[in-house]
Amino acid sequence: MYNLLWEGVVMAVLQGCCLHYFYHGFLEPRFRIRGSGCVVIIFWTACKTAIDFGFQTVENSILKIGKMAVLYVLLLFLALVFFKGKKKIAVFLSVEFLAVNDIILMLVYTLQQTGGYLFLLWDWCIGQGYLPGGEAAVTAARRSIIAMKLIACVVFVVLLYMSLRKVVRSYREKEYSIRKEELVFLILPGSAAVCICELLNIIMFTLKDNVPDTLYDKYPILLLLVPAILLLLLLSTIYTVTVFQDMIRLGRERSSRIRMEQQITGLQEHMEELGQIHSGIRGIRHDMKNILSVIAGLTAGGGETEDGALSSYLAELERTMDKLELRFQTGNTVADALLHMKYHEAVRAVPDLGMDAEALVFPASLRIQGYDIGIILGNALDNAIEACRKLKEREPAADAYLRLASFQRGSMFFLEIENSFDGTLLQSPQAEFPATDKADKEAHGMGLANIKHAAEKYHGAVEWMVNGRVFTLSVMMKNEVQGGQSDGSKRNWKQL
Repeated sequence: MYNLLWEGVVMAVLQGCCLHYFYHGFLEPRFRIRGSGCVVIIFWTACKTAIDFGFQTVENSILKIGKMAVLYVLLLFLALVFFKGKKKIAVFLSVEFLAVNDIILMLVYTLQQTGGYLFLLWDWCIGQGYLPGGEAAVTAARRSIIAMKLIACVVFVVLLYMSLRKVVRSYREKEYSIRKEELVFLILPGSAAVCICELLNIIMFTLKDNVPDTLYDKYPILLLLVPAILLLLLLSTIYTVTVFQDMIRLGRERSSRIRMEQQITGLQEHMEELGQIHSGIRGIRHDMKNILSVIAGLTAGGGETEDGALSSYLAELERTMDKLELRFQTGNTVADALLHMKYHEAVRAVPDLGMDAEALVFPASLRIQGYDIGIILGNALDNAIEACRKLKEREPAADAYLRLASFQRGSMFFLEIENSFDGTLLQSPQAEFPATDKADKEAHGMGLANIKHAAEKYHGAVEWMVNGRVFTLSVMMKNEVQGGQSDGSKRNWKQL
């Protein structure tokens, strides 16, 4: 009894270490004190040992299921009390850990049963005189049992840790807010695995005259079939996470593609508008002689009526010229059209917005496609305008502005977009870029990722920096024809 208790304590401690690692991979500790992880491990060990001790003599199948339910409640309690995060994630983590733990426990126990055949072989060898018997055989048997228990413990810990580590690494989108349907998809394999493990535990292990009896003794083929079933359950439980992450990635790419198509449509419309402006300017130049003739005729009369007509005519001419004014001239038609469109959108939301693009100049030798220029500028301007709008909502007297600049160093072309904001960013340790604070996170929050994707086509990268209440986005690209994806390596921009 004493040895069994200590074996249970050791197993509970090892489980607690793996549990803390697993939860910490998804959730932030609620209590930021030194040794908070040890508190979780100790609490789990004490509760798990008490549960095992309380249910160790229970042979009622309903109470066995009750033990499983109590363990799940304990796991959920630890996730919600000692860590902070989304409740749905806590539900998923609790089911996942319980499933993986039960599968591996059953798997290790099945492997231990195969070791029993080694003792049968040992007894046969002793009976045939191949091995010495007596006290030496008893001592060797005891040592062998201890060695098998140690090996089983090591195998259990290694398999449990590696399986949980695979889940932590596969679940890349830890900031993603899962929906109810997605939660059901995630926990179904784990829940099924727990139920199957409990079913095997109920029907395969019984007591006969207070002596443990298993179906392995009656049906040795189960020593091959059960591990195969357990391995399939383990793989399905783990790789469901990988499938779910691929679904998120594909959904993001689809939403990103839809948004880019909408941006392209908007660009095409404003390109047509810009073309009409150019046509209007050419038409005015063509009619300039007639305009000058009219002005000359009106001034020749020298009367008050003529002066009034002249003033009205010149005022109308000025208004026409204002409509045809090209506010932005960057040397790139796509950029000009996009800036023109975004400027008019911005001043409707923030009337006193200051937008400076004097330093934004595209060289004639630029080889970056206009499509990618539009994606980068469009997403960057959307984010900057939204930040200025929020700033003005919170502080109407604040100075809202955005500045755009570009320069070239050797073969590298740089874009910089600087804007004011309210100084608040949503940033998690695992995320590369700040997160959106909009409710519909599926339709928003992809702008910086789209910019990065476009920059990587030209072996470039994206960098952002916050200085007080100023946000600066820098995009580096190689000035060459699109040549595939970048290897993701970072370069020191200051040295270029």
